[in-house]
Amino acid sequence: MNAPVWAISVFAMMLGMSCARSHVARADQGAQPGGPGAEQAPAAEGAGMKRRIISESGYDITPLTPDEVARLARDLTPEQRRVMLHAATEAPFCGGELSHGKGTYVSALGGLPLFRGADKFESGTGWPSFTQPIDPAHIIERRDTGGGMVRTEILDARSGGHLGHVFDDGPRPTGKRYCLNAAALIFYPEGKPLPPESQPVRREIAYFAGGCFWGIEDLMQRTPGVLEATSGYMGGKTRNPKYEQVSSGDTGHAETVQVEYDANRVSYHQLLERLLGHIDPTTQDRQGPDIGNQYRSVLFVADRAQRQEAEAYLKALQASKRFAGRAIATTVQDAGPFWPAEAYHQDYHERHGGSCEQ
Repeated sequence: MNAPVWAISVFAMMLGMSCARSHVARADQGAQPGGPGAEQAPAAEGAGMKRRIISESGYDITPLTPDEVARLARDLTPEQRRVMLHAATEAPFCGGELSHGKGTYVSALGGLPLFRGADKFESGTGWPSFTQPIDPAHIIERRDTGGGMVRTEILDARSGGHLGHVFDDGPRPTGKRYCLNAAALIFYPEGKPLPPESQPVRREIAYFAGGCFWGIEDLMQRTPGVLEATSGYMGGKTRNPKYEQVSSGDTGHAETVQVEYDANRVSYHQLLERLLGHIDPTTQDRQGPDIGNQYRSVLFVADRAQRQEAEAYLKALQASKRFAGRAIATTVQDAGPFWPAEAYHQDYHERHGGSCEQ
């Protein structure tokens, strides 16, 4: 697909200029992810925790796991699946969304913003064409030798889904022609709100204590919308505490996890639900076999809004049938200095295997 302009007429003849014709898959796919018979795009490797990657323009471009891609792909149309998961090519002039206008083109698989309407031009090829992406980091380029040609394939950096190809025969100022399958794009005209997954990251921070920080860190790292979770210490009097000091119970610190999250994708309320559905909020200075004031459950709030949310949530929990006859021991306190724990405590479950949710 998306051959140089000089080859368009020949390619169009091959397709018969018919939207009903079969789509052309890349010949060099083989059995690799995204090839014939696969149901997933070439997304991130592994299904465990991952370091979040934020583009310079402020978007989360962390590669999705194969499981995440498969879940999102269930909402794709058959046409979108052929294009994005199997690197197929739609027939020219049949993509539907070929109009120009102010707005944003996002990936049909995962919603990452890819191109602006202002950078779209009429190439005469029958496929949507752009001079440049919103952010170069949102696009992955790789060599494609299928169809008897050497071309540069372009992929969505977040989902790994096939988008089209890029050529060096575009107009000024870039001289590039990003040639896209319309099926890979969803257009939002200017003024229409973008969905949460298509918005820049809105960073917020929360602090949670509830037993051994390894478990809370693991729980939060596996929560969609969480950017980073860091084990550490909070709530005590000792500056720069060491694990041995905190374990003695004399510092007043609780093992705490700092959670940096994208408020466009997950709310503080949802994080509270996640945490308090996982720990036992009725035990005083204890979670399971972990006993001591360093294992107490605390919602360390960063501002007034978090305090109101936390207090209201705990009140609702206390009034629920789940905790009838049992007093909630989890407290709400203002966040103080957060002291990151030693390196060997960070990403413990990721490095040693296993998970609190397995």
